[in-house]
Amino acid sequence: MDKQVLLKESPNLFRVIAAWGVHLFTASGAVFGLLAILSIFEKDWKMMIVWMIVAMLVDGFDGMLARWADVKKYANGIDGALLDNILDYLNYVMVPALFLIKADVLPESVRLLAASSILLTSAYQFTQSDAKTDDHHFKGFPSYWNVAALYMLLMSLPQWVNFGFLMLFNIMVFIPIKYIYPSRNSYLRTLTLALTYLYGAIGIWGLLQYPNQPQWVVWASFIYVGYYLILSVIPKNKAHAS
Repeated sequence: MDKQVLLKESPNLFRVIAAWGVHLFTASGAVFGLLAILSIFEKDWKMMIVWMIVAMLVDGFDGMLARWADVKKYANGIDGALLDNILDYLNYVMVPALFLIKADVLPESVRLLAASSILLTSAYQFTQSDAKTDDHHFKGFPSYWNVAALYMLLMSLPQWVNFGFLMLFNIMVFIPIKYIYPSRNSYLRTLTLALTYLYGAIGIWGLLQYPNQPQWVVWASFIYVGYYLILSVIPKNKAHAS
């Protein structure tokens, strides 16, 4: 009888291995962040883009894998949410902050200021108790600094214009708009996912051609950016009703 009870209580070995494997997959984002940093020091923007893309893909799929593997049950010795936040701060904040200092996208006199500002505002954004709301939104600008950095690299806008946008995004961190979490969005879900995957696929294809990326890809991507912002700022009860 005791053996039967023990067998029932013993966790499924495959599920345990899968759950810990997902945590390892998530943690690999730190390696890709380091490789992106090394590429920035070498001013190898092509390889920086590659490692940033890989890190974003890891971040994009690890949540789905974590839910599939039920990591909270089979690998509960690791705080997956904390691990994810650490890696997001590295890849979405620290890596682009270093890029802002090393690249020629900002006036040299304000590069350190700009990099420091996103480090500080993102520290606030990440540590709010409701940074990710119960209905699966980001409260305040969700620290997409890597995406902003890539647009600066690709669009070659005047340096002071880039600086102006960065300061605007810093202010938006403190404005409690609920930005959608595309993979967990509960309204217009099918359309949102389809546009998100299309934006990602075309964006990756275009980025991997840097420095000869088609400019139409850059401009077409703003269709999704506009959709994302509109869906985020409209009243959520109206969005649910649609």
